Amino acid sequence: MTHILAIDQGTTSSRAIIFDGAMNITASAQEEFTQHYPDSGWVEHDPGDLWATTAGTCRAAIEKAGLKPEGIAAIGITNQRETVVVWDKTTGQPVYNAIVWQDRRTAAYCKTLRDEGHDKMITARTGLLADPYFSATKLKWILDNVEGARDRAMRGELLFGTVDTFLIWKLTGGVAHVTDATNAARTSLYDIHKGRWSQTICALFDIPQQMLPEVKDCAADFGVTRADLFGRPVPILGVAGDQQAATIGQACFEPGMLKSTYGTGCFALLNTGDTAVASSNRLLTTIAYQFDGKPTYALEGSIFVAGAVVQWLRDGLQTIRNASETQAMAERADPTQNVVLVPAFVGLGAPYWDAECRGAVFGLTRNSGPDEFAKAALESVGYQTRDLLDAMTADWQGSGARATLRVDGGMSASDWAMQFLSDIIDAPVDRPKVLETTALGAAWLAGQRAGLYPDQAGFAANWALEKTFEPQMNAEDRDQKYAAWKRAVDATLRF
Repeated sequence: MTHILAIDQGTTSSRAIIFDGAMNITASAQEEFTQHYPDSGWVEHDPGDLWATTAGTCRAAIEKAGLKPEGIAAIGITNQRETVVVWDKTTGQPVYNAIVWQDRRTAAYCKTLRDEGHDKMITARTGLLADPYFSATKLKWILDNVEGARDRAMRGELLFGTVDTFLIWKLTGGVAHVTDATNAARTSLYDIHKGRWSQTICALFDIPQQMLPEVKDCAADFGVTRADLFGRPVPILGVAGDQQAATIGQACFEPGMLKSTYGTGCFALLNTGDTAVASSNRLLTTIAYQFDGKPTYALEGSIFVAGAVVQWLRDGLQTIRNASETQAMAERADPTQNVVLVPAFVGLGAPYWDAECRGAVFGLTRNSGPDEFAKAALESVGYQTRDLLDAMTADWQGSGARATLRVDGGMSASDWAMQFLSDIIDAPVDRPKVLETTALGAAWLAGQRAGLYPDQAGFAANWALEKTFEPQMNAEDRDQKYAAWKRAVDATLRF
C-alpha cells in the first residue's frame, strides 16, 4: 500500500490523481460533465454525473498507474463547496439536480433575510453572509419546491450533503453520512465557533437536523469503500473543501500566509490561526482546516468568475479553442486600448456581494477585437484579486496581504496572467512546482493519517517553488488601471 488516490470533484469536471509515497503524481484521469442552466442565474448538475465521472476517473487513474487493489493505501477527497444534493436515504435517488454554488435563484429570499435583520445572526455564528452562494438557502429551496420533499425530510427519509458527503455515501454503499469541518463551515448552517450545527439557523430555514451529516476533522476515518469499486475496501481518510485543500496543499500553515486558487472561480484564503477574524469588509470568516478537534480559521474572499471567463471566451464568444491561446492573444492586444471586462455573469462576489448585477464591458473602440477581449478577461482576474487583498489588509493589519501570494489552479499556469497579477497587487507571486495543490492537499490529509506521508512540518518543508513573478508595472500605470476597474465595477453595480 504505497499510493494515495485523491478525488478532486470540481465544478466542471471530476478528476482522480494517484500520488506515490513521495507525493509525486504517477497517473491521473479527468472527465468533464454537462452544466445545466434551466433559468437565468440558475446552475445545476446531475448528481448521477458527479458520481459516474468520479467513479470512472478513479478506476481509470488506478489502471493508468498499473496498480493492483492493494496498492492504494487510502483515499482523500476534495470537492466543489456549497453545492447541494438531497437524496433518498434508502434508494440513493436524488430528489432534484444538485444546485451549484454559482446558482443565484435564492437572491430574493436572501434579501428578505437581510431586510428582516437575520443576516447579523447568520454572520456571527457562521462567518458567512446571507447570500445565495451558500448551501442553506439552496437546501430550503429544494424542500420548498420539490413536491413532497419537506414531508419526506421530516420523516427522516431524505439526506442532505455537499458533494463530499454525497460521494462518500456512494463510495461506502450508503454506510457513511459524514462531512468535514471545512465543508460544513460553508453551508450557513454550522456554528464555526461552537463546532456544531446551529439549531437556531436550522429553525430559521426550517431544515430538519436529521438530514445533516456528522462533522469530522479533515483527517479522520470517513468510512471504507465498497469492495466491488476498486477490488477491495479502501479507507477514506481525508476530506476538505477545494479551497481549504489548496490552502493545505500550499502549506499555508502559519498565520499571515496567503494563497489564491484560480479555477472556475478564484478564492483567496488568509490563515488567521486560532482567531476567527470578523470582517468589516464583507469577506468571509471560515475554517481553513481542523485537526484533533481544533479549528484553524481563515479570512476568505470569493470571486465567482475566474477561469470561467476564459470558458466564456471559448464557449460563448467562440474566439478561442483552448485556454492556452489567451496568453498569446493578450500579448498581441493593442496596448493603447483599455478595455475593461467586469465578468459578473452570476453576480459579483467579495467584497461587493451583489447577486443581481450582470457582466459588462467598458472602453470598446471600433478596433477592439478578440485579442483585446482576451487581455481584458485575464486582467479581470487580477483586478478582482486586488479587491480581495485590499479588503484583507483592512480587516487584519497583520495579514501579510501585501506579502508574497502563493497561487495555484489552471489559470496560474499563464505567465502573462500571473505577471499582471503581480503588477496590479504590487507584490511577489509564487507559483509552486506542483500546481495540483488542491488534490495534493487532499492526498496529504489521507496519506499522513495512513502513516505514509510526513507530519505538517515535514510536508511544509517539501513545498517547492517553480517561479516567482515580481512587480514590473510603474505606480502611475497601476493606479490608473485599477481606478478604471473601480469605475467599471461601480457602473456595473448601478446599472
